Amino acid sequence: MDNRSRLVALLGSLCLLGPLSIDTYLPAFPSIAGEFGSTESQIQLSLTTFILGLSVGQLLVGPLSDSWGRRRPLLFGIGSYVVVSLFCAVAPNALALSGLRLLQGLGVAAGFVVAMAVARDRFEGLAMARFMSLIMLVNSLGPVIAPVLGGQLLRFTSWRGTFVALALVGLALLIALAVGLPETLPRAKRRPANLLLTIKVFGGLLADRKFVGYALASALALGSLFGYVAGASFVLQGVYGLTPQQFSLVFGANSVAIVLAGLLNTRLTGRIMPRPLLKIGLGGAATGGVGLLVGGLVGGGLATFLPPLFVLTMSVGLLMPNAGSLAMSRHPEAAGSASAVLGVTTFLVGGLMAPLVGAGGSASVLPMVTVMAGSTILAVISFATLTRGDIGITRDTEPANATA
Repeated sequence: MDNRSRLVALLGSLCLLGPLSIDTYLPAFPSIAGEFGSTESQIQLSLTTFILGLSVGQLLVGPLSDSWGRRRPLLFGIGSYVVVSLFCAVAPNALALSGLRLLQGLGVAAGFVVAMAVARDRFEGLAMARFMSLIMLVNSLGPVIAPVLGGQLLRFTSWRGTFVALALVGLALLIALAVGLPETLPRAKRRPANLLLTIKVFGGLLADRKFVGYALASALALGSLFGYVAGASFVLQGVYGLTPQQFSLVFGANSVAIVLAGLLNTRLTGRIMPRPLLKIGLGGAATGGVGLLVGGLVGGGLATFLPPLFVLTMSVGLLMPNAGSLAMSRHPEAAGSASAVLGVTTFLVGGLMAPLVGAGGSASVLPMVTVMAGSTILAVISFATLTRGDIGITRDTEPANATA
């Protein structure tokens, strides 16, 4: 394996750890609720706290990685993830599980930030767009593998064994990173660890209307899938009557769309520039979201649920690497902090989706598909209004690193 392929595998695996931590235990939601005597919304809270941990963790790790380098915050974060995963396996109640999931999210946050920052350290322009597309292709295996793995694990162990398996995955990744990932941020390019400077950097990022537009478009589009993740186990098993194994297979089969999107994006990047590809992805996501809502209103069952979901999922898989590349290309001087803002925006939006879906109850598919459709429509609006006039990444030039 050459150095580029090794880097793709390592960074893709870093991004993969988050989806694995979310999707692997989804088939066990009903059994966790039964063991703890908890409501569905109480168990869904453990998903929300994990996403909150991811968000807060990225705000901490982003500036630290710009000051200390990429390796130190990364190895500490993944190491803490391993330890907390083992504590999740022995959680005594739903509240404790939710608190531990918050800490677990804090640990895994380092992977999201550092993967994006390392990509920006090493590549620019179309090269960065192509590389990020490859990372997303590896990352897209998470929604395919995780629910299937989770469903099969439940055949041999309880939900607690799922968290032991996550700890083992994290340990293997920690060893691979310690051995195979070199430092990519030279000392000469590091920023002083200064709170006021950090606040100023974040302020500059948030003042960049186009950067914010790309971040919101990506976050809202992906938020539709967070809404699906939050409600899928209860809808597919409770409303449509699937077993945990059938749920994991349906969930995994649908997630193949993300893999297909990653393959398509790697082929198209360069032939089509990232901004037009982003437009195509946003249009497809909105089409799929509206299709889900229409299907829920007419009550056609899985026949009207799975096809538009496939369209939405594939479209999100297409738009995410392009939105990330366009946003990151605007601020190469603060790659860690820019990556943190992108991640926080994504997971804060995603964290709002779970309680919104849960508040509507699990007796109908309508709360979930309404949230998903609304999120995709808002993504299109954010892109159209905030990034208007930006030329994005071109063949010959890097976009200006303007902050206004």
